[in-house]
Amino acid sequence: MSFLEVKVAKKFSLEIDDIASDKSISHRCAIFSLLSDKTSTIINYLQAEDTLNTLEIVKKLGGIIEYEENVLKITPPKNIVEPASILDCGNSGTAIRLFMGFLSSRNGYFVLFGDKYLANRPMKRVANPLRSIGAIIDGREDGNLAPIGIRGVDDLDGFNYKSPIASAQVKSAMILAALNAKVKSFYKEPILSRDHSERMLKGMGADINVLDEVIEIEPMKKPLSPLNITVPADPSSGFFFAIAAAITPDAKVVLKNLSLNPTRIEAYKVLQKMGTKITFVEKENIYEPIGDIIVEYAPLNGVEVCDNIAWLIDELPALSIAMAYAKGKSIVKNAKELRVKESDRISSVVENLKKCAISVDEYEDGYSINGSDMKSAVIDSCGDHRIAMSFAIAGLRCGMKITDIDCIQTSFPNFIDILGRISEVKNGN
Repeated sequence: MSFLEVKVAKKFSLEIDDIASDKSISHRCAIFSLLSDKTSTIINYLQAEDTLNTLEIVKKLGGIIEYEENVLKITPPKNIVEPASILDCGNSGTAIRLFMGFLSSRNGYFVLFGDKYLANRPMKRVANPLRSIGAIIDGREDGNLAPIGIRGVDDLDGFNYKSPIASAQVKSAMILAALNAKVKSFYKEPILSRDHSERMLKGMGADINVLDEVIEIEPMKKPLSPLNITVPADPSSGFFFAIAAAITPDAKVVLKNLSLNPTRIEAYKVLQKMGTKITFVEKENIYEPIGDIIVEYAPLNGVEVCDNIAWLIDELPALSIAMAYAKGKSIVKNAKELRVKESDRISSVVENLKKCAISVDEYEDGYSINGSDMKSAVIDSCGDHRIAMSFAIAGLRCGMKITDIDCIQTSFPNFIDILGRISEVKNGN
């Protein structure tokens, strides 16, 4: 089994201009390009397993992919092609759920599948609301588990849907279905989840508006304008190295050209609240606000995290490492969504922190962490890239061995390279 060993680091000062491109935006660029009738141009598309799988699906649906010197061009087909084979989403919940919404309103039969971890993630949260407007969706456990079969139809009803969960994936799937529905649709969620889909689709000319926290989606009257976008660096990926600076005395890191979308930097705000010195420097704002984030070490204090969970759900495993080194007790609440990620991230965080001699209590919707010094341990990633990378960062303080690290390639292929600029690392089989 693949493994990564991380040695203890000394203080460091590092500028990082090669953080992985934003995965969420990259997935959406590929899928949304199919809503146009002209060629989209995407610079800095993420070259990771999951996003490359999404590009392969676009090809199977009839898209023409051209790539040269970091410039990706996607020419959509006149009509979506019914593929002769399954559509492999790899490890990506974003890909499978967004394609469910998109394909449910396109003529043809489509089968979406992925790896063994994705095959156990719940899909009814998307399948059921889509079925309620006429989509024909099947799968294991009555459409809850992949493989997911979709018999696409081009006359879905509009909807007035109030989602019980704040999920950018569910919201995006429903918006994609609504764009090809018969009449205007309305979508509401408990709190605003990450809003890349709304921003990007509006930038392409979609008639999407937010009024009193309700998203109104008009059906497309004509194809959307093509994308012409540079994908920013991923603040979720950059956050691992923000944690590295936050837990290492006298350390400083400058993260270059990240998305500063307010729904994507909430974890940095929590880290700031814990005591870390963080500065945000906005440089541009077209599809997304983009700029640098400067992170400097300062002693950490415990914190309670219970609000805006949808804005930092992916960063909670990394944030738990900062909590483990903070003075006092930290609490995470209202985060039950962690249980249906690439692993049950509540259990994964709790069990692995216990291996590192940290006192942790597990709850149904979160955990509490009593800050102390972590001890070196052998960590099981559970096939989850965020668990693997979070505990690799912890290794900068105490030394760590992480097993089953192939999953890192799904989202952040050069993570280990950047980590090696801070301390000695060894990876192998």
